[in-house]
Amino acid sequence: MTPVSSYRRVRMLWPDHLGLARGKYLPTRRAEHGSGFCVTTFGLTYDRDIIPAPGAHMLDGLRDVHGTVDPDSLHPSWDDDRTAVAVADLEIDGAPYPVSARTALKNAVAAWGDLGHRAKVGIELEGYLLAPDGEGGWTRFSNPRSMVYGTGRLGDPSGFLEDVLETAERCGFAVESASVEFDESQFEFTLEYGDALAVADDAFLFRLLVRERALALGLDFTFLGKPFPTVAGSGLHVNFSMADADGRNVFYDPHAEHGLAEVGRQSIAGLCEHHRALIALCAPTVNAYRRLQPGTLAGYWANWGVDHRNVSNRIPAEAGTAMRVESRVGDGAMNVHLGVAAVLRAAWLGATAKAEPPPAYTGDGFEDGGTDVTAPTSLREALDALEADTTLVEAVGAELVANLVGVKRAELEKFEASGSTLDGETLSDFEKAFYLPYH
Repeated sequence: MTPVSSYRRVRMLWPDHLGLARGKYLPTRRAEHGSGFCVTTFGLTYDRDIIPAPGAHMLDGLRDVHGTVDPDSLHPSWDDDRTAVAVADLEIDGAPYPVSARTALKNAVAAWGDLGHRAKVGIELEGYLLAPDGEGGWTRFSNPRSMVYGTGRLGDPSGFLEDVLETAERCGFAVESASVEFDESQFEFTLEYGDALAVADDAFLFRLLVRERALALGLDFTFLGKPFPTVAGSGLHVNFSMADADGRNVFYDPHAEHGLAEVGRQSIAGLCEHHRALIALCAPTVNAYRRLQPGTLAGYWANWGVDHRNVSNRIPAEAGTAMRVESRVGDGAMNVHLGVAAVLRAAWLGATAKAEPPPAYTGDGFEDGGTDVTAPTSLREALDALEADTTLVEAVGAELVANLVGVKRAELEKFEASGSTLDGETLSDFEKAFYLPYH
């Protein structure tokens, strides 16, 4: 681990309520002290309106929240060798800031810890490489040779993918695999399995690395769930399992059906039980509901299956000690820390209630999912479902959820006032202005 003193500055970053990377540069002599910033950042909408969202302290002085970084968590910057990057913990009044998604994830990990389990996570991210469209906007990078599982120059003549992989390796991000995804100039990156908080931190930083390296090449990259309505959407899948004190995967039982231990089954039950409420936390934009449709491999049904990509919760076949559950409901605009926290909490609720999941789904998943419980059809419906599920709200964090719902309802009002719809084969002006620059 490179010591702080080897750098000239630290780029201290944190995920806001929208999952965006806010931050400050600190000289290394000040890094151990951290820095304050206006907590009412957590009341901002994408267009910089400030609303009195719960926990944002807009009406009581626009107070400070304080960020600090763990010196052992530093990564070398992808920009230069003089800067380190790290994800900050946020505190207010000397206590963890309850609206922080990172706080929610730490609490979720601790809740599993109280059961004697250590949460392990792996993240898969999908998105599109963009090129200037000549009219001040962006379009998909043109590559008629693109194909799913493409590699090399045929898969990416721009050199972007190679640049990202070399940069990620230099910066210490553990990329397990990368390739072209289904549609033209769509890519997938898989980050290695590890402790939940560390992996979420790395996914948060890696997503920023990808976008900023694309910009350095005169391109852009979007993780937005459905940036091109007529082609495949982009997901953010959360794979998770639990380890005991000896590092043994407690989701695996060689004597159980499919090799899935009881606590794994109970976790799946929790994900199915809280499916509708999870959606607002894992698919948090108006745009997300273009992707969340039947038969799109996008986590529409409240179901699970074995080695089945058209279910919401997938376990691998013959996984053995690598047994895990893959939650497929999230899209690329998801706040990584919040989405992982929500998935772990829903699973934890299933485990603590000793819930029993429905039978594994074995149909094709295109016309039905073996259940009448489906994802909400709009962000408004998703927010209603979240607020109605008070058990999950309390588990994730009531003040965090109230803050998110307040900001998202303001966002919905702007969408509806704009006259935009999700009809048609191109993004609405609202989606282009609110989401594409940031996700």
